[in-house]
Amino acid sequence: MIAYGDRARLGVLVPSGNAVAEPELRAMLPPEVGMVVTRLPLRGSSEAELLAMAGSLESAAGLLADARPDAIAFHCTAVSTFDPAMADGLRRRIKAATGLPALATADALLAAVAKLGARRVLLVTPYIEAVHAREAAFLEANGMRVVGGSCMGIDTNTEMAGISPAAIGAQARAALAAAPHADLCLVSCTAIRSGAAIGGMEAELGVPVVTSNQALAWYAMRALGLHEPVRGFGRLLSEA
Repeated sequence: MIAYGDRARLGVLVPSGNAVAEPELRAMLPPEVGMVVTRLPLRGSSEAELLAMAGSLESAAGLLADARPDAIAFHCTAVSTFDPAMADGLRRRIKAATGLPALATADALLAAVAKLGARRVLLVTPYIEAVHAREAAFLEANGMRVVGGSCMGIDTNTEMAGISPAAIGAQARAALAAAPHADLCLVSCTAIRSGAAIGGMEAELGVPVVTSNQALAWYAMRALGLHEPVRGFGRLLSEA
């Protein structure tokens, strides 16, 4: 089935170096939900690069608005969790530029963790230490306890896309072994191939697993008024 967006259409802003978010989101969204995508410049993980990604936010969002989506998502975990106020600012700018409802990956992650009733979170990322630490601080600022986890020290989206699902699973397994009291594993980053591994990780770890792309798909569906289950991508999406 070709998803032209006859039922709903989501606009998505992704980092320019990210080749993973689009195929994962398209697989996770229900049939007849279309997706249109525009890129913003981001390949590496330095503070300057992350902050510069939103420099042309209004013009990029305006291009998406030409395709008449029902909502626009800013989809980068590292940028939207940069500090507690970042996501709100991104949403406000998108809405002001387009008049459309706006959401961000940070919003989706917080809502997903709340939906699953988790408080003690493992944070597993491919990031360099500074990005990982900022996301942990963001989660803590929003009422969660980051009780463990790890980062891989990887800088670019291209390198992140090369991480195997097996390596992601092994990282999560080691994190849970070191913090067995965690009640959720957050596998963060829109640029890693985590989608197909969610169900297997949940079965092995015994706790819900939330990923950035999965959370955005789930959260966007709710923003579009869709509440149906999507099978194959973990507990979050499988529940209506």
